Amino acid sequence: MTAFAAQAPWFLARCAQFAVAAAAGGELVRALTARAHLLHPETTTASDFGQVSMIFVNVETAAIVLFLVWFARCRRNAELLSPGRVPGSVTWAVLAWLIPVFNLWVPRGLVQDVHRASAPDGAGPGRSDALVNVWWAAWIGHGVLNLAGARLGGGASLPLLVVAQTLDVLAAVLAIVLIQRITARQAAGRTVTPVPAPAGLPHAS
Repeated sequence: MTAFAAQAPWFLARCAQFAVAAAAGGELVRALTARAHLLHPETTTASDFGQVSMIFVNVETAAIVLFLVWFARCRRNAELLSPGRVPGSVTWAVLAWLIPVFNLWVPRGLVQDVHRASAPDGAGPGRSDALVNVWWAAWIGHGVLNLAGARLGGGASLPLLVVAQTLDVLAAVLAIVLIQRITARQAAGRTVTPVPAPAGLPHAS
């Protein structure tokens, strides 16, 4: 029976962090371009806005995919590091982000579970949970204000734009910090000891 170290997904973490930062920057450029087009259509054309939007959609899609691949890997590691402390499955941990309505609150709990289970002592709730909660509040707040800006101000309201993009940048920074913290926790040197096979059963080669 051999102990092995859970492999922290540092490469995926770095890719996800870079993609999250790029998506936040892309959304800021897109929002400013949209506002400029609405206020000054003679200087910023619909074609300009369309090109910026296309680039943003591609970058955001890459960020979502990379984040979910990183999270799925961390979810597997968390189950190895703290068996029984992470409910559900890896499949559910990914699908929950994509199901409308559910993705407004379920992913926060999933991230919280992985965050706790990845701690060196499998720690329970504590002050470190604030990172997940503030990140999620910023992310949801950004989405709500984006929707409100589109419905109420037609996308041209500067106050809504400033607050929404501030929350977006805050959410991106906290996501990058969270990715770093969870990955670092899983790289803290803990080992996992496989459960021995019952006597008399053949061992896998």
